[in-house]
Amino acid sequence: MTDDSRARILRTALALFVERGYHAVSVREIAEDVGLTKTAVLYHFPSKSDIVVALVEPLLVDTENVLDSTGAIEDAHARSWAVVEGLMDVWLRHGQLLRMHMQDQSLSADNATYTRLRDIALTAQELIAGPDADLVTRVRAAQVYAALSDPVVIFAHYPAAQLRAAILDGARRLLGPPPADAHPRQPEQTVDAAPRRPNRGRPGAMTSDMVTTARHMRDHGGHTVDEIAAELGVSRATVYRQLAKAADPTAT
Repeated sequence: MTDDSRARILRTALALFVERGYHAVSVREIAEDVGLTKTAVLYHFPSKSDIVVALVEPLLVDTENVLDSTGAIEDAHARSWAVVEGLMDVWLRHGQLLRMHMQDQSLSADNATYTRLRDIALTAQELIAGPDADLVTRVRAAQVYAALSDPVVIFAHYPAAQLRAAILDGARRLLGPPPADAHPRQPEQTVDAAPRRPNRGRPGAMTSDMVTTARHMRDHGGHTVDEIAAELGVSRATVYRQLAKAADPTAT
């Protein structure tokens, strides 16, 4: 069995779960779509719930990293916005998982995953509200947190940049404007939430953010080089070259 088989299982399972719901899809169906036997799928993932655990892990890690990195910001208003924007970018990047979860709350089926999701929600709301917040501020923080993820699912057909701006405008109405010295950020390339960008000229260079996205798509999303190139609007050769350089900085 190869890592490619594992990635193909995850990619196929996610597509089926999003389309039909976790409970309606069997391991046998996943195996048939991947072109493997059920035994081969179970070699990688002993149960269907183990597939979900593997699918959700990158989302959990990315979200926890946002909370860890923003928790030390001393200014309360700046911290609130750092949390909101960080969560927004993570959830845009993992939009398919959110769509899967909205189908039947499947990400909460595993007890450990449920606990991490719960702790993420409580920690994020606490960071947005700030220490010693009164009831009104805490409720507002909960409203902001709850309002970030649903639009990612409901309006997934809109361009990521346009959707991100609209969602953050809603947060601004509750939190007030971002800190005056904050610089507007472009949304990170989304792995699965945004429509594919048209290819205009196939640029031969990739920014560091694009390289990070490409590695994430390859390592966690199981995407092919062709799919990564199409998503980022660059050539296959550029993707190969940049991934090789990321693995070995001395490569040319």
